[in-house]
Amino acid sequence: LKALFRPMSMMVPDYSLIAEISLFAEGFETAKVLSKKMTKLYKLASEQVSAQPHYDFGMRAIKSVLVMAGTGKRSNPDLPEAIVMIRAMCDSNIPKFLKEDVVLFNAIVQDLFPGTEVPKQDTGELLKTIIECLESAGLQHTEEYLLKAIQLYEVLGIRFGVMQVGPTGGGKTTIARCLGESMTKLKERGSTDEQHQTVHTYCFNPKSISMGELY
Repeated sequence: LKALFRPMSMMVPDYSLIAEISLFAEGFETAKVLSKKMTKLYKLASEQVSAQPHYDFGMRAIKSVLVMAGTGKRSNPDLPEAIVMIRAMCDSNIPKFLKEDVVLFNAIVQDLFPGTEVPKQDTGELLKTIIECLESAGLQHTEEYLLKAIQLYEVLGIRFGVMQVGPTGGGKTTIARCLGESMTKLKERGSTDEQHQTVHTYCFNPKSISMGELY
């Protein structure tokens, strides 16, 4: 049997070098320093946070953060590159972390970027419309709930598919529905933001159709 197969060697990709080249391609000037800090952060996070099936610290996750950082760099060219990088890493990872792991992740970020204050992103119009939708449905708008709605909005901007995980009655469906309604309202009111589009929602059972039909 051995005669039928050719031996081949494989190596672990150099995440730091890949990140550095990608950041340079996205227009970062301090790509060398930031790439090392980023790969160090992912290494420490994978070792220290709890083991969950939906956590991903591989090349796919790093690539999505690099693309997000590039988008942030182009939309805010005057913002310091370290802040753009931190924002991309936090926006991409924190939404999927458990409450305890968020504290650990933030501590690692603070250690790698000491003294760097990240200003909050302005989501004013979207946030107001989400509150408006919740109130019209007779629901309360707690700070945590609004944070999750904004996180869902940000994650949808960088990923094709998103899975909401949480207990029954936790508000997963309501958040998705309310976010869709809010974006539709903003589009109808003449919002100039390209992200604010009319949302069409379709519910179906993925097990009732084939893989080809699903995608």
